[in-house]
Amino acid sequence: MTAITKPDWAKLDADRAKQALAAAAKPGSEADGVVLTCAASLKPAPVSWLWPDWLAQGKLHILAGAPGQGKTTIALALAATVTTGGYWPDGTRSATGNVLIWSGEDDPADTLLPRLLAMGADAKRVHFITGARIGNEVLPFDPARDMAQLLTQAEKIGDVRLLIVDPVVSAVAGDSHKNTEVRRAMQPLVDLGAALNCAVLGISHFSKGGAGGDPASRVVGSIAFTAVARVVLVAAKVHSEDGEDRRILARGKSNIGPDDGGFEYHIDQCEPIPGIQASCIAWGQAVAGSARELLTDPTHQDADDKSAVDAAADFLREVLADGLVPSNTVKDEAKSAGVSLASMRRASEQLQVIKTKGAGGVWYWKLPHLKGQGAHVAQDAQPSNVEQVEHLEQHGQDCEVF
Repeated sequence: MTAITKPDWAKLDADRAKQALAAAAKPGSEADGVVLTCAASLKPAPVSWLWPDWLAQGKLHILAGAPGQGKTTIALALAATVTTGGYWPDGTRSATGNVLIWSGEDDPADTLLPRLLAMGADAKRVHFITGARIGNEVLPFDPARDMAQLLTQAEKIGDVRLLIVDPVVSAVAGDSHKNTEVRRAMQPLVDLGAALNCAVLGISHFSKGGAGGDPASRVVGSIAFTAVARVVLVAAKVHSEDGEDRRILARGKSNIGPDDGGFEYHIDQCEPIPGIQASCIAWGQAVAGSARELLTDPTHQDADDKSAVDAAADFLREVLADGLVPSNTVKDEAKSAGVSLASMRRASEQLQVIKTKGAGGVWYWKLPHLKGQGAHVAQDAQPSNVEQVEHLEQHGQDCEVF
């Protein structure tokens, strides 16, 4: 009897991603239809890690933090480690590979390259995405248009292990606070990472307020950024009990590995080339605990509950901005964003969220259409949604049990 050879899941995933990028570059080039893959044809495979439990090959990651915490420098430190096959902060060794960097904020020549050199990077293995050639013009890189061409160039380079996007919001052409637009815009990055089997690291900022809440829920923009990412890393400066400031890089969320623990780091200044000053990262000791525990200032513990509710309120404004949403969807999104049900319940009461029961016992949530209540309701709500809300409110029950 002939044995059945089961396909390699990573290869299938890479092939699917390449087809998706090619189809996006040439709309209509693929026949329309639903693609189904039988589970029995798949071969279970473990996650392939570039940095064990921190950076996964073929997956999207977010690195977030407040301004001034060295997020870009941290990303470049990780890039330098990859280009030399150096050691990660936990002492494990990286595979050697090439790195792609797309930066919309810093100049490669006077900012990024000096930092890379300061941290010992092999410059021959670093490639900056500086534009796309269309006809006889070089235009700014557009992920919606140029991702398939970037895949072609990356395959020519070969052995790409890491792609850095700084800031990750640059990949979103539409409204970065709308879940559907963010998810649609992030998919080409997810597909590119899968096609190249490289780690994709997008850099973002923390939103204002929410200190003391779950750090992963504070990433600026739509919650879709953290929901789509498999791992969210957070960087912050905190006050220790001895009064000394310290910086910590921690895991705020992980769907594919441990979601706690971190490393202290310091931002130093050095002169990699005479006359050229650059910042660099010096890693410190490992620290235990969740991101919220590690990054909460001990002098502000009393504000934790209030800050968590504020963060949950921001979350609800975003997820309900487009109108009526099933409550189970809200709760699933909250779990992905690290927002506790207790904080979400209190925030929903604070925002006077309307909760109604529809056909089949399904509960729906929406923000109140009341002026002066601070509910940031989308102005372009679909009429069908409004009618559905009115119908639900007429036939709904008194309350939903969490």
